[in-house]
Formats: sequence, structure tokens, C-alpha cells
Amino acid sequence: MKKIILASCAILAASFATQAGAQQGTVNGAAGGAVTGAIVGAVAGTAIDPPPREVVTYVQEQPAPTTSVVVEQPIAVGKPIPQSVVVTPVPSNPRYAYTVVNNQRVIVDPQTHTVVQVLR
Repeated sequence: MKKIILASCAILAASFATQAGAQQGTVNGAAGGAVTGAIVGAVAGTAIDPPPREVVTYVQEQPAPTTSVVVEQPIAVGKPIPQSVVVTPVPSNPRYAYTVVNNQRVIVDPQTHTVVQVLR
């Protein structure tokens, strides 16, 4: 679904960019560029913000689990981990949870299991 939305926004941004380039006046071109920039900025704004430092510190200080979880897919920020992977909530900040996957500590959004940060 995200890919469809991003593709739609990219197509819309490209059409605005084309229209902005066809403008005769500087003001009209600037306005078209501003609209294009706003759309591109909105798409770029979907990037995931890193968690607060206290969340990272908390996750780093937790003992490693006794069992390891291995998944076939690469672990990357913005990509979900399988829903079958058990995540542990961060008590001080319920917006985040963590787990260890493929021997990497991973901070995730507990509702979507989307990776927010991979700790190395």
C-alpha cells in the first residue's frame, strides 16, 4: 500500500514539476515549484524518525534473550519484521518496542512491527 501511495505522489510531483517548467513567469514557476516541493517533502516526511536517545540506551542495556530469532528477509529501517516475532515494549515509551533478530537489536513500532532503528 505504501508503494502505491509513494508512486502516486511521485507521479503527481512529476506532473507538477512539468507544469512548473512550462510556466512563463518567475512567480508562477516559483509557485509551481513550491507545490512540487511540498508534495515531495510530504513523501520524504514519511521517513521514520529515530527513537529518542533514552529508548536506544534502554534497549542497549537490556540482557540478550536466551533464544535467537532468525528471519530470512533483510532487516531494514522502514520495513516490517514478521508479526510472529515477539517484541518487548519499552516501559518508559510505549511508542517503541524492541527485539533481537538475526543477532541484531532492533527497535520497532509495536503496532506495525516496522523497524525504526537497527542497533549495531
